[in-house]
Amino acid sequence: MATDHIRYDVLARDALRGVLRKVLSDAATHGLPGEHHFFITFISTAEGVKLSPRLLAQYPDEMTIILQHQFWDLVVTEDRFEVGLSFGGIPERLVVPFHSIKSFFDPSVQFGLQFEPSETAEPPASKNLPAAPAASAVTAPAEAASEEQPDEPVKPSDGAEVVRLDRFRKK
Repeated sequence: MATDHIRYDVLARDALRGVLRKVLSDAATHGLPGEHHFFITFISTAEGVKLSPRLLAQYPDEMTIILQHQFWDLVVTEDRFEVGLSFGGIPERLVVPFHSIKSFFDPSVQFGLQFEPSETAEPPASKNLPAAPAASAVTAPAEAASEEQPDEPVKPSDGAEVVRLDRFRKK
């Protein structure tokens, strides 16, 4: 197999993270349009992630947040986003670098992105691993995904819910 000197995997991953950055920037500026809302899963121990000790103890490996109705002060920069959310009625400020994100999903349009962990997203003990493959976009027919959606909306005070995007892939 030929050596990829161009590193298409890294270019694709960065481009897809750019999509995520643009979507979050638009949401920070204009709010969420229509029924759009986001499930974002990230590695809670990745370099640059800032969580309270309480949340880190509750989610020691990864965490999924939902940006829908009750979030505030969303700030997006080149390398991360910051957002205020309430967990169990307690307001928290989270800082999430884009390199720590494992998945992004907007169930209103059945669109998702899935990222393989990169070197900087791994916990400190694993930093010597080679860079992982880039990312993939995930879409699914609305009828297939709607069967798997919960009947009740997720309330922000319920905490985070881990959603596996594989259940939305065509098989």
